Amino acid sequence: MVKLTKKRKEALTKFDKSGIYSIDEAVKIVKEISNTKFDSSVDVDVRLGVDPRKANQMVRGIVTLPHGTGKTIRVLVLCTPDKEDEAKAAGADYYGLDEYIDKIKGGWTDIDVIITTPNVMPKVGALGKILGPRGLMPNPKTGTVTMEIGKAVNEVKAGKIDFKVDKFGIIHSGIAKVSFDNIKIVENAKELIQMILKLKPAAAKGTYVKSIYISSTMSPGIKVEPKSITL
Repeated sequence: MVKLTKKRKEALTKFDKSGIYSIDEAVKIVKEISNTKFDSSVDVDVRLGVDPRKANQMVRGIVTLPHGTGKTIRVLVLCTPDKEDEAKAAGADYYGLDEYIDKIKGGWTDIDVIITTPNVMPKVGALGKILGPRGLMPNPKTGTVTMEIGKAVNEVKAGKIDFKVDKFGIIHSGIAKVSFDNIKIVENAKELIQMILKLKPAAAKGTYVKSIYISSTMSPGIKVEPKSITL
């Protein structure tokens, strides 16, 4: 049995663990019970009524959060020399090709997003065993394999995130920082949920959004009334 810490016990006294709250109420509670010494992330977990083992029920997409995530995103652009100036101008943290491919082969993955162009994907594809498990593999569906390098970097830096349902039918996504104003957290959460709703597979039957929880780093999860977000 997991022993509750003093801080967690105190947090649990500030809300009804079995209750369901509107998104506005839930965000307020999350901010009240967050007591880390750093600026915690605010996370949303959405359980969907889909079977991700079936290709026609996979839910995956991208969304640009109106207020960003509050996280500094480290972007690597793997490109040929003719695209390096574009990557630099857009604010990419690293850009180049062979030297970074060698670094990654050597175990370096100190980045959050990799963007590349279609013509160098054969080289990048060879890194699949390293990048795939870390969620770093560029993918045309998420806009990270493109000739519009500058646009892609700008979007990622501005708060564009990608999400994917896991094997349990749950989407986990960081949407903000606790230091954000309540309304900004609410608006980011709504933007994510609305995109998930748009991606409902035709093959999904019954209740699509089964539950929504919001929490911060190391805090308990607060159950959210879906209608407070989806209406």
